[in-house]
Amino acid sequence: MTDASPRTTSTVAARLDALPFTRAHLKVLTGSGLGWALDAMDVGLVSFVLAALIAEWSLTGEQASWIASAGFVGMAIGASLGGLLADRFGRRSVFAVTLLVYGLATGASALAGGLVALIVLRAIVGLGLGAELPVASTYVSEFAPARIRGRLIVILEAFWAVGWTAAAVIGYLVIPNVDDGWRWAFALGAVPAVYALIVRWGLPESARWLERQGRHAEAESVVERFEASAGGTAPARRIGRETLVSGSTPAAVSAGARLRALWAPEFRVRTGALWVVWFCVNFAYYGAFIWIPSILFAQGYDLVKSFGFTLLITLAQLPGYAVAAWLIEVWGRRTTLAVFLIGSAVAAVLFGTATAEGAIIATGMALSFFNLGAWGALYAVTPETYPTSLRATGSGWAAGVGRVASIVAPLTVPALLGLGGAPLLFTVFAAFFVIAAAAAWCLADQRGAALDDR
Repeated sequence: MTDASPRTTSTVAARLDALPFTRAHLKVLTGSGLGWALDAMDVGLVSFVLAALIAEWSLTGEQASWIASAGFVGMAIGASLGGLLADRFGRRSVFAVTLLVYGLATGASALAGGLVALIVLRAIVGLGLGAELPVASTYVSEFAPARIRGRLIVILEAFWAVGWTAAAVIGYLVIPNVDDGWRWAFALGAVPAVYALIVRWGLPESARWLERQGRHAEAESVVERFEASAGGTAPARRIGRETLVSGSTPAAVSAGARLRALWAPEFRVRTGALWVVWFCVNFAYYGAFIWIPSILFAQGYDLVKSFGFTLLITLAQLPGYAVAAWLIEVWGRRTTLAVFLIGSAVAAVLFGTATAEGAIIATGMALSFFNLGAWGALYAVTPETYPTSLRATGSGWAAGVGRVASIVAPLTVPALLGLGGAPLLFTVFAAFFVIAAAAAWCLADQRGAALDDR
C-alpha cells in the first residue's frame, strides 16, 4: 500500500455508518466492555497483591518487580500475536480465547506456592490479557457509526476504570482482612473463564472483517441484525462488492505482508508515532499505578490506609474518561490526546512531591483523571490508523511495543526510588508523558471519517 492507495467504501461500511446507536451496538459495547473491565481487575489486583506479598513473603523490591513485569512480558507477546490472529481468524473468536486463557491462569495463580510459580503464571495471564485489549477496541470500532466512533471507544476504555475500581475494592476489603486474602483475590479473577463462553456465542463477528474475507452472506446477516435493531430507521440494502474511490489496491493477506505494510510509505509515520505514544504512556502508567500502593506502604502508611488512598485515586478515572469521551468528538483525537497527556505530566510532578495526605489524594486523583482520559483517546485513535485488513495487526503491534515499556517500568521503579525517591520517579514519568504528547501530533485524526475498508 502506498500514499496513492485509495480508501475503500463498501455498502457494509456505509450501512453501518448510517445507523443510529441501537440496542445491538449497546450489546457489542457492553459485552466487550465487561471483558475489558475483567482485564483491568486482573491487572489492578497485582498492585495490591504486590504490597501484600512484600509483607507476607518478605520480598525485595526487585522480586516484586518481576511478578509485575512477568505479566507484561506475556502481554507484549500476546498483543503482537493477538492482532495477527484476529486479522486472520476473526475478532470475536480471538477475543473469547484470550479471555479464557487469562481467566484460567489467574485462577491458577491463587494456588501458587512460591515466587517462581507465580511469575510463570503471571506470564501466561499476560498472553491472554495482552491479546484481548487491541482486539476488543478493533472489534467495537468496526461496528461503531463514524460520527460517534471515537466516543464509543473511549466509553469502552472507561470499563477499565470499572475493573480497576473493583480491584481496589477487593484490595481494600479482602486482601488485608482475610487470611490468604491475595489468593482469594486471584480466585475472583477466574471469572473471565466463564464469561468467555458468553462472549463466543452471544456477540456477532465483525461484518467488515467478514466482508474482507469474502463471506458476504454472513456479513449481510450481521448488518441486517443491526438494521432491524434500529427499528426501521435505516433502510435495508443488499450488500454489493466494495467500491473504490479510485483504482484498486489489494489488501495484505499474509502475516508477513501485514507486518511489512505497517511500514509502507503510507503508514510509516503513523506507525512510528503510534509506537512512541504507546511506549511512553505504558511506561509512565504502569510504572506509577502498579507501584502506588507499595510506595504509600513504604512511606509509612499501613496496608488498609494505602489501599484506601489508592481506591480514592482510582475513582477519578471515571470522570477522566467521561470528559475525554465528550472532547474527542469536539476537539478531535490528536488534540484531546495531547492535552490529557500534558495534564498527566503536570499531575505526575505534583504527586511525586506531595507529602500531606490531602495533597497525595488530590494530586493522585488528578494523575488518574488525565492519564486514563489519555488512554481513552489513544485506544480511539489506534484502530482508526489502519485499514480493515491491517487494523487488528497494527493495533496489536502498537500495544505490543507499549507492553515492552510496561515490562521495563516496574523494574526501574526500585532503582529510581533509591536514587531520588518519589520526586525523581514521577518526574521521569512526567517526561515520558511529554514525549508522548509531542508524538501524538504526528497521528492521523479521523474524527467523523469512515473507516478505510481495504
